[in-house]
Amino acid sequence: MTRIGIVGGTGYTGVELLRLLAVHNNCRVDCITSRTEVGNPVATVFPWLSSYSNLRFEEPSVERLADCDLVFYATPNKTAMHEASFLLDRGTRVIDLAADFRFSDLAIWEGIYNGPHGSPELVSEAVYGLPEKNRCAIKNARLVGNPGCYPTATLLGLLPLVELNVIDDCSIIVDGKSGASGAGREMRSDLMIAETADNFRAYAGSGHRHGPEMQHQLSNFGSDAVVTFVPHMVPMIRGIEVTIYVPTDLSVEEARSLYQQRYDADPMITVISSDEIHPETRWVRGSNRCVIGIYQQRSGQLIISSVIDNLVKGAAGQAIQNMNLMLRFDETESLVMDSVSP
Repeated sequence: MTRIGIVGGTGYTGVELLRLLAVHNNCRVDCITSRTEVGNPVATVFPWLSSYSNLRFEEPSVERLADCDLVFYATPNKTAMHEASFLLDRGTRVIDLAADFRFSDLAIWEGIYNGPHGSPELVSEAVYGLPEKNRCAIKNARLVGNPGCYPTATLLGLLPLVELNVIDDCSIIVDGKSGASGAGREMRSDLMIAETADNFRAYAGSGHRHGPEMQHQLSNFGSDAVVTFVPHMVPMIRGIEVTIYVPTDLSVEEARSLYQQRYDADPMITVISSDEIHPETRWVRGSNRCVIGIYQQRSGQLIISSVIDNLVKGAAGQAIQNMNLMLRFDETESLVMDSVSP
């Protein structure tokens, strides 16, 4: 049985990793760390995770984590970069769910996250963990940078067009909407129910860190597109929808055919083939699926709608999908495809 470690087990993504890994047939969580819950059983802190009654939170220790075959970092930025080298040297694979290893260009990362980077020698080795694009590289990787939630929904919505080089000019507009869990479990007044309920607002209109991630990866995919990205907070707990406006001469019928062919072998992607149906976040709640719809109001532009669960395909689920590839398990092992509804 493959031994798994989780660093930062009390945040939303850490808990989601636990939920999904509980039914994995080929691995077990052997070590989970938390600075605030040391010694407490996981099933006591999170009673809905009853299968973890014998697993206790531990003080973070890279020596202890090195006993694992693979470690997930469900931690804030600038944590994994200080410990990854130690683990890799001891044969432990690493998946970072933060941004430490999402950029192959160190200068871009340092400009966004106020460097210097703690492991610059590993940046070029790390693989960007978008399986639908980098599946072969992920299978051979020791170190994976799990994509951000907004970039996952956006890049999956754009990938077929970028690969075929049919985006006509450099301007792509991405209008993103996310539930409150995307901001993490930190206590903040703007995330209180009295502030988020019956409310809708844009944020980071002058620039969000996920915008450069989108643009950097599109560049790596061969596009010189310039992305304008504005995120919005909507009054729900989980889910992301991005509406992408793309200049292209493709008709909507041509685009749908292209997307269906491109994603035919990707088990986590569903492409809608109707003008009358639009993706809804409730269709992917709790699942690792991405649903994409393609629409057109006028020639010369396509409108792409892409929905994911920000905590699953946008975080923990995609990380497990990457783990399955790295450890040569079935790619869909333990990943839920059907949504929880209502």
